[in-house]
Amino acid sequence: MTALLKEGVNSLSFFKKDKTNSKKVIVDKFFEDKYESFEDFVIKDEKIDFYLNGEKLISVMTIKEHQDAHIVGFLLSEAVISTVDDTKSLKIDEDGLKVYVEADISSISYENLFKQKTLTSGCCVGVTGNADLSFDCSFVQTNYQVKSSQILKQMSEFNKSSKLFDETGCVHKAQIVLEDKTIFEAEDIGRHNAIDKVVGLAAMSKKDIRKSILYVTGRLSNEMVVKCVMHKIPIVVSKAAVTFEGIKAASSHGVTLVGFAREHKMNIYTHSSRVKVD
Repeated sequence: MTALLKEGVNSLSFFKKDKTNSKKVIVDKFFEDKYESFEDFVIKDEKIDFYLNGEKLISVMTIKEHQDAHIVGFLLSEAVISTVDDTKSLKIDEDGLKVYVEADISSISYENLFKQKTLTSGCCVGVTGNADLSFDCSFVQTNYQVKSSQILKQMSEFNKSSKLFDETGCVHKAQIVLEDKTIFEAEDIGRHNAIDKVVGLAAMSKKDIRKSILYVTGRLSNEMVVKCVMHKIPIVVSKAAVTFEGIKAASSHGVTLVGFAREHKMNIYTHSSRVKVD
């Protein structure tokens, strides 16, 4: 905390409870040959504990928003539960830092969370225990198609900054657009967290996302594609780059992978037949 502040100043006086997910701090900005002190917002990242069937499951560095959807999306992404109907109860502690879930679970997937841990390449490095096993799941098969103009138009809307991003410059965003134009959106400091949250929001609303497009702000690496495969999302689009392993996973498992979607252009790396050029 004190590293952010001037020497000899009471640090506590600079932290104000102005926003739920951001905090004000005093910053010394260096520009050319002078310093300027000013107030600025930074993201308020917090450690949230997830409990499953009475036992602590995992702690996640995240922002205190959509915690219920986050745990549901995470459990679905890891195949610990098959559907949201497997959850019997869900409770968020009063301080928002603990989430308790009672659910019918897959014991194999649950055990793999602790046996087969893999560090992902995401910001706020994530952990997955079932990434390798997910490659055994079925190919994403669908006749769902979208127009290229639709993708670029929706991406343009998606790319508009949120209030939290404008304040802090420190969040990723994920958005699911269904065939019926229903939209679910979530933000987080981690791109994986954002996807788990938005998937959880759709699941808790009992929406079928097998005919949908997932828009994300971060790079499309292997584990991002794995999440799409797990949820049978056929098309994933980012304004950012893709990785080679991401392309391999998308090609092998039926995901249409779109990167560098900006203004009037985009790169379609796999299964381009789902995008109709108009």
